[in-house]
Amino acid sequence: MRWTRCPRLAVGVVAASALWFPPPAQAAPPPDGGLTDLVNPFIGTQNEGNTFPGASVPFGMVQLSPDTGHRTGYDYTGNRIRGFSLVHLSGVGCAIGGDLPVLPTTGDVTETDYAKYATTFSHAHEQASPGYYRVGLDNGVRAELTATERTGVQRYTFPATGKANVLLNAGQSLHRNVSSTVEILDDRTVRTTITGSGFCRSTRPYTVHTLTRFDRPFTAHGTWYQDSLTPGARRSSGPGRNGAYVTFDTTKDRTVEATTALSYVDARGAEVNLAAAHAGSFAQAREAARRAWEDRLGTVRVQGGSATRRAAFYSSLYRSFLAPNIGSDADGRYTGWDQRIHRESGFRYYQNWSLWDTYRTQSQLLSLLAPREARDMAISVLKVNKEGGWLPKWGYGPVETNIMSGDPVTPYLTNAYQQGLLKGYEERAYRALKKNADGVPPADTMYTGREANREYLAHGFAPYVKGRPYAKTGDSDYHHGGSVTLEYALSDAMLAQMARGLGHQADAARYAARSRNYRNVFDPSTGFFRARDTSGAFAGPADPARSEGFHEGTAWQYQWLVPQDLRGMIGLIGGEKAAGDRLDAFFAYDRLMKDPVKTTREVWVHGPYAYYNADKYNPQNEPDLIAPYTYLSTGQPWKTTDVVHAALTLFTDGPTGMTGNDDLGTMSAWHVLSSIGIFPVQPGYRTWGLTTPVFERVDLTLDKAYYPGGRLTVTAPGTSDGRRYIQGVHIGGRSYERTFVTTDTLRRSGRVDFTVGARPSGWGTAPDAAPPVLR
Repeated sequence: MRWTRCPRLAVGVVAASALWFPPPAQAAPPPDGGLTDLVNPFIGTQNEGNTFPGASVPFGMVQLSPDTGHRTGYDYTGNRIRGFSLVHLSGVGCAIGGDLPVLPTTGDVTETDYAKYATTFSHAHEQASPGYYRVGLDNGVRAELTATERTGVQRYTFPATGKANVLLNAGQSLHRNVSSTVEILDDRTVRTTITGSGFCRSTRPYTVHTLTRFDRPFTAHGTWYQDSLTPGARRSSGPGRNGAYVTFDTTKDRTVEATTALSYVDARGAEVNLAAAHAGSFAQAREAARRAWEDRLGTVRVQGGSATRRAAFYSSLYRSFLAPNIGSDADGRYTGWDQRIHRESGFRYYQNWSLWDTYRTQSQLLSLLAPREARDMAISVLKVNKEGGWLPKWGYGPVETNIMSGDPVTPYLTNAYQQGLLKGYEERAYRALKKNADGVPPADTMYTGREANREYLAHGFAPYVKGRPYAKTGDSDYHHGGSVTLEYALSDAMLAQMARGLGHQADAARYAARSRNYRNVFDPSTGFFRARDTSGAFAGPADPARSEGFHEGTAWQYQWLVPQDLRGMIGLIGGEKAAGDRLDAFFAYDRLMKDPVKTTREVWVHGPYAYYNADKYNPQNEPDLIAPYTYLSTGQPWKTTDVVHAALTLFTDGPTGMTGNDDLGTMSAWHVLSSIGIFPVQPGYRTWGLTTPVFERVDLTLDKAYYPGGRLTVTAPGTSDGRRYIQGVHIGGRSYERTFVTTDTLRRSGRVDFTVGARPSGWGTAPDAAPPVLR
């Protein structure tokens, strides 16, 4: 069990400094069955990491967690809890979810606004571990939360009183609550229907249905609408605040347990999910959740590294398994993107697609550690296309939000193809991707897709149109023409490889040619990418640190987003020497080597949303996730290790112990993969870059259906003693000189052994050692 108190913040800062020159290895792995004890769910709950500390199971539909008033749910600096609500997304930057906040109180019920009836608490009385959350509220109630796949389970221990209440607020959420209905069905059961919207700029509504059943009868009840309370009433409905309260006599039996089921289909779905949960008692549900997390975390066993490093690592691994989320009910029904009810067959339906983020790291990690679920997730995305008419960009529940830009669904699905997850679905996936890559969604649909595709196909770039009115809710590709051109070109490169693998040679050549469109936004006069306007003229300031038309970044940060052709990009800026010099300036490499911890925190990081007006590496956001691995293509692979190991010190064991929004496991997956020493340097393809692991040994238990040996072992004896430079690599027992490896090689070998030393070596510096150009 993990307690979190404010003093751990200071501990995290000290530990970060120690990580650069770590203490001697602690070789003994954690005892079997104890990996959940290493996880700190409070990591990322402060400084806009936007994680949540509450209870969920891997990929569960329900994330039962406290809300303190922060727009995305919980903030560690808060001291008032408004309720424990059912739905949270780990690390998103905009409000969504927070449906049905429930709060235990005592005395008379007099307020209906959760901002007014919120109760204070102290972190000294707060615990969290995977699948479990507990807090002692200052109103005298102890609240405990756990979860099953589709239910949230609560246990409240009240003072001895005849007025122990549970408030169920159907009319307030983290997002805009459109309408709600609450019904008290009998003396144990409350049902709600909640319709909400409002993720970032999205306005499309979605509906959730809940059913809450208490373990014993309540003695009184009532409902409210807006500010008006009606004791004894059983129903309230409308566009404003609706809620219900139920009261128990706890003068003798002080404990009340409740299970709340969630469905995105209908009220019957919530009933089915409640019946199927088999939660038993709270203690039984909690133990089942703990076992589920032990099984997941147990697929990766590490040896070596400091205690802080292991805690941070397993906490990131935990967050990597929080999403996407189960979207179907226990009877197999789900609401499709045509807003009709469908039934899954031969797969499990998932939802919540933060694709602009996850296509770079998390989808690859899941393809490695959870391939069966990753396959079902990819099939679910294809169902979105079949039922809704187009592929998604950023999907929440059964609706498209159109948040972020570019074409992230293409590398997401081509990665699934390259990892062997789409067997039997290859051509269906290819047809959907081809339609997406060569067209624009109809105007009367909710999708934006490749919004600027007509201009991109005609002229070879997506134009930057400052201030252009939004055609649909969400983001607009026209507002980010510079970065969107790079994103489209990356997607074209990955689709070309899939087309070639499926025998569509003409398409492959066409998409491969389009993958070079990144050159069309390169400005030779500045040596950087630069957005173009509709006339073709370069737009915005020439200063790459003040550039316009790049989504959540600058031209400095986007200059390396050409993983399909880094050799060509390096040629554009003058060759390896010029590229190396620019990389050194970008990472402040000289300062990094003198004081790595200070450089990471004062030169790289300037605030969680400091995306613009910068000429340095931003480890907090997606455009730069691959950038440290660019040194693998400039003949200086040891510098990748220097930068990656410095960036890893930003992950510590405290509320501020991660960098930037986690974005449904994206940053966490970066941490996990970079710590292991294999990283997807060409997202959408099967290339993994190599760098020194931070652990002496990592054993991954893999699915034998995809990795016949069932294991992948990565060793680096001495890395915990500060010897971080690769002297040599052996794969499957044979010497290996390249700085990358393919999925097929990993499957055949099952082992990567690093020999490390205190100084850089000539390993990986040969001209043919760099990751390949995709043609």
